[in-house]
Amino acid sequence: MKSFMAKPETVERKWYVVDADGMVLGRLASQVASILRGKNKPTFTPHVDTGDHVIIINCDKIVLTGDKLNQKFYRTHSGRAGHMHETSYGKLMENRSDFVVMQAIKGMLPKNSLGAAMLKKLRVYKGAEHEQQAQKPETLVLGD
Repeated sequence: MKSFMAKPETVERKWYVVDADGMVLGRLASQVASILRGKNKPTFTPHVDTGDHVIIINCDKIVLTGDKLNQKFYRTHSGRAGHMHETSYGKLMENRSDFVVMQAIKGMLPKNSLGAAMLKKLRVYKGAEHEQQAQKPETLVLGD
């Protein structure tokens, strides 16, 4: 019996809108990463980008469980001694909640050029409005 291998030219992509109001960050990220990879489709092929486009709205209303707003930090380092910068997730959620969601989803995708192509199919918006009305996206309700 032959295995099915999807070809990049034959992949059909849909557009989905996910309302992140009240959702937990990690659960949202894992489910959206699965859709971006195409794991929800019967034509999933690991080495081909078979995923769909995802639009996330209301990302500023995402919930972090426990005391992660105060205890979890986003760290950057310039490479020079003593140049590590820490920002708490509480401050990040106030200023750049779309960045927090993007980083959570990026961490769950493959770490190669295929993962970078999958991340380009993600759009994250702070408010309830988005710019992809012309693509006629379907509303997607993610389960807990």
